[in-house]
Order: sequence, then C-alpha cells, then structure tokens
Amino acid sequence: MPYSEEKLRHALQDVQQAVASEHLSTPAAENLTHWLKEPPYRRYFDDITATIDAGEFRKLEDLFWQQIPFGTGGRRGRMSKFGSATMNARTIAESAHGLAVYCKEATGSDQPRAVIACDTRNRSIEFSRLTATTLAAHGLKVYLFKSHRSTPLLSFAVRHLGCDVGVMLTASHNPPSDNGFKAYWNTGGQVLPPHDKGIIDCVASAGEIPEIDLDKAIEKGLIEIVGESVDNAYIDSVLAQSLSAERRLTALYSPLHGVGATNCFAILQRAGFDGIELFEPHSEADGEFPNVPDHLPNPERPQVFEPMFERGAEIGAEILLASDPDADRLGVCVRNTDGQYVHLTGNRIGVLLTDYILRKRSTRGDLSPQHYVVETLVTTPLVGDIARSHDVRIIDNLLVGFKYIGQTMDLEGPDKFVFGTEESLGYLAGQYARDKDAGIAALYLAECAAELKQEGKSLLDRLDELYVEHGYYLEDQISKVCEGSEGSRQIAALMSAFRLRPPKDVAGVTLTRVRDFGQHEIRSLPVNEVVEELPEPIGNVLIFEAESEGRAVRIAVRPSGTEPKIKFYVFAQTDCGGADELPQVKASTEKLLEDVKTSLKDWIDATLAGQA
Repeated sequence: MPYSEEKLRHALQDVQQAVASEHLSTPAAENLTHWLKEPPYRRYFDDITATIDAGEFRKLEDLFWQQIPFGTGGRRGRMSKFGSATMNARTIAESAHGLAVYCKEATGSDQPRAVIACDTRNRSIEFSRLTATTLAAHGLKVYLFKSHRSTPLLSFAVRHLGCDVGVMLTASHNPPSDNGFKAYWNTGGQVLPPHDKGIIDCVASAGEIPEIDLDKAIEKGLIEIVGESVDNAYIDSVLAQSLSAERRLTALYSPLHGVGATNCFAILQRAGFDGIELFEPHSEADGEFPNVPDHLPNPERPQVFEPMFERGAEIGAEILLASDPDADRLGVCVRNTDGQYVHLTGNRIGVLLTDYILRKRSTRGDLSPQHYVVETLVTTPLVGDIARSHDVRIIDNLLVGFKYIGQTMDLEGPDKFVFGTEESLGYLAGQYARDKDAGIAALYLAECAAELKQEGKSLLDRLDELYVEHGYYLEDQISKVCEGSEGSRQIAALMSAFRLRPPKDVAGVTLTRVRDFGQHEIRSLPVNEVVEELPEPIGNVLIFEAESEGRAVRIAVRPSGTEPKIKFYVFAQTDCGGADELPQVKASTEKLLEDVKTSLKDWIDATLAGQA
C-alpha cells in the first residue's frame, strides 16, 4: 500500500507495541519512526511497512538499532535495501551529503574538489557513482575513477589532484555482505577530529538531498573520469622508494578477487620482479570472493593462502603474497626448510619491514636521530627495539587506526618519517600517501626476500636473528563477537568490568598495572588505584601489564571501531641468551601465551555469564 496518513498511524502503533512487548528497542524505534515519518525517506515506506506488517521486528531491530557511525575505518557495515544501521543508498547519500556540506563550510570554497574510488565489492560501483553525483549536486568538482582501484591510490590521488576531500567505497576485508564509506581529508589521510564529528553532525541533519544525473554531471564538467595517468603517478611514487636492485625471487601473488592487480602486482611487475606470478583463481574481480575459503578475504587468516600452496610448490615460490580487497593490507607466507608455507602475522611482517628499511637506509647513511618510526599501541614492541638500535625515534603511543599514523607524519614532519606499521597488516613508507599501502609492503618484502635468498636465508631466518638480538616476541589476538543492539550492550559491560573489576592475574601471571587511555590514567593492580596521569592519546583502550625477570606479558583491550566485537591483543616477551637457546625460549613463550589466552577467555565468559 502506498503512503497514507492512516497507514503511517497503524505502522507507528505497531512499532510502539513492539517496544512495549520488548520486541524492539527504544533506539531502534526512534530511528524507525524517523524513517517512517520524514518525507526524504518516503521511497522506503512500502518496504518498511511491509516488514512491520510481517511482524519481523528482529530484522527491524538489526536494521535500525543505531545510526551507523564513523569508526576507526570510517562508516562500515552490512548492506541492505533500507535501515539506519546499514549501508544502503540512503545512508551512502547521507554520508556524501554530510561530507559535502561540511567540506564547503570548513574550506569556505564555493567549489571544493573531491576524488572518489571503490573496490570490487558488491554495489561498490553503484555507491561510488551515488557518492560522486551527490557531491556534484552540491557543486563540488569530482574526480571519479572509471573502475575499481585501491585505497592507497585514493589517498595518493587526494594529494596528487589537490583535492579537499576523498571517498573510498570499501569494507576492507569484511564478508561479502558488507560495504563501507571511508572519508579522507586534504592531507590524504582519513578524517580525524574535529572533521569526523563535523561530518557526522551534517549527516544527522540531512533532509532532502540534492541529486544530479551522472551523465549530466559529466557533461557539465562537475564530474571528471580519471584513471591511467593517476595510476602511473602513484606507481612511480612507490617505485621511487625502492631500496634494492635485487630482483631474483620466485613468488606467487593473490589479490583475493579484489583490486590488488592494479597496485601490488602492477608495482611488482614494473619493478622487474618477473619471477612473481599472479594467482589466477583469485584474479577475477568479484565481490563474492568465490575462491577464497569461507568467502572471507582477510590475509590475516592463514586459510586464505591454502588454495595457493599447490601452485606455489609447483613454481618453487619462496613466498606467497596476498592483499585484501581494497589492497591496503598485505599478508605473506614463507617457505620453510621442510618446504611448508608458514603464515606470518602482521606484527612479524612489520618487524621484518622495519628491520629491512632501517638496515638499508643506515647503510645508505641518510638517517639521523630526528628520523622516526611509528606504530600503534597494539603493535609489537619489537618494532620499537629495532628502531632504537638504529638510533632513530620510535613513536608508539598511537590509538588503533592507520589514520593516526598519517596524522603523526604531518605533526612530526614527513621529511623525517621512515616507516609506519600496525599489527593488522598495515604499512607505509615515503611521503606520497597518508594511509596504509599493500603496494609498498609488497615491494619491500620482495626486495628483502630476494636479498636474503642470495645469502642462502629466508625471511624466517632473519626473524630468528632478530629474536636472538632483541629477545623473542610473540603476539596473538582473541575477539568476542557481540552483534546487534544486545551485543553493543555486552561490549560496554565488558569494558566497564575491565575498568572497575579487572582480573588480578591471568594464567598465574599477576597483573601489576593498567594504562587506561579512556580515563587518562595509570592504575596499580590489584588495588586498581590511580598512581599517575596518562598523557595523550584519549581513546577507549586499556593495556594491562606484568613483568618479571626476563619475561613480560601485556594485554590490550578495546572495542572494534568497524566490527561488532571487542578485541584482545596478547603479548609475551622472553629474553634470549643465544641461538642455541632460541628453540626452548620459543616453546616456553608459546605455552605462556596460550595459557594467558585461555585464562582470559574464561574470565570473559564468566563475566558475561554473571551479567546475564
């Protein structure tokens, strides 16, 4: 039935009855009511009322339980036809509208410039064109990539084209059901305070959103299609960072059905790595990620590399490389002496890249005590130890999100920036971008592996050398997935429990202090008393610490900014007296880490059960 006041009245009554019977939360009802009553949402009225008439309030709760927010990676979530908590044509248009309004206010320009790109996900092309036309309807000059491209290229393009803002349509490594809207400022970095809040405020006030036809906008010069010339400028900028001429390496690369052939593989080919082959079963751009195990294209997962093992063995590949769908993250497997492929964590890749860059640049003689390496709070401390061993600064107090690394580059000065790394496979060197780039990581990993090969070594051998020099560092993660509005409450309850009633020990290891970046204080444990103020940054992150002679344990706790989960980062470190001790040190540290994880999981489950 089309819209009518009577139909609206009945729908609103049903919504209130669903709240009274606890089939619908109050926040969901408020958002749902807004979509029912306000004229800009009228095109969704029939679908929403049909869902109400069918009594599908669990579905409506999931669709409307929140206004989908900007987190560490922008706005990201499940796609649907409608709903304030999902990615759909309306929430995309609202996002673009909010960005346009705020950009014009903040810049004072009548015609700011924007650049738009998207990955290979379902509806990404649709969403990128909708974003472009919405911005153009607001009078912005828009550069739109003609087909899918990488996130680091978008970051580069903002700077290269002199844009005020940029947008990348992507949900990174999320499942096929998801998509996202990542907003960039004129630095080429993702939006930061106060801009993120300003954009959200403009999104929230969105009513009728101006529209313009894509072809008409192109005809009027409001939208300009870009492609190859920007691609080439980006690739040239990455190749300018090369630190070695060694190219004798056999490897296999997978884009996991994403955009990586446009940056990672193109860079490797242009660099002269003729022995690196594109893995054909993963080469087709496809948002369903059909040939990736479980359709989860996250190179942090060892499983995504398994289809590559057979072909890797056939060609004698020393390493296997894979990037996520928007090609800003890079994972790697390394062949060991038994011919098996060993998956490396993001921390270990970051360690290898830090070591490689600093060794090469130290030999070149262009480092000073003013140069710096950057990592986030939840990235391995071994990066800092390596940086200090080369007499460069380490900045390691950043919140989670590569946008803070980009921000640090501009605050500290990009001329002295050496390398930025985060545990979730994010890496950057050079000044050409302000977001992580699987392209530069692929180039450096290939160069490092090629040089080590000529010495009869592998990336695994170099890691062991670093462990002997600095101690054995081991890291892992566990997550507690809490979906929907109830999940949001569980996450908040867990964070509160960790703050107010933290565990006294884990696996027999007594926790001695916690750094609370939300409360801006350091507290001693187990009494949980404030002993010291904590400098910036401010964020919802807790870091628990314990140290004993020759051994250290650290646990970081934070809610995810892009997924419905709470994350726990577990670190263990043991001193190593020499290469002969390393196997035993590894074994004891690995057991310690597993025991800590088990104990932590038990505490989490018991805490949630006690709140049920």
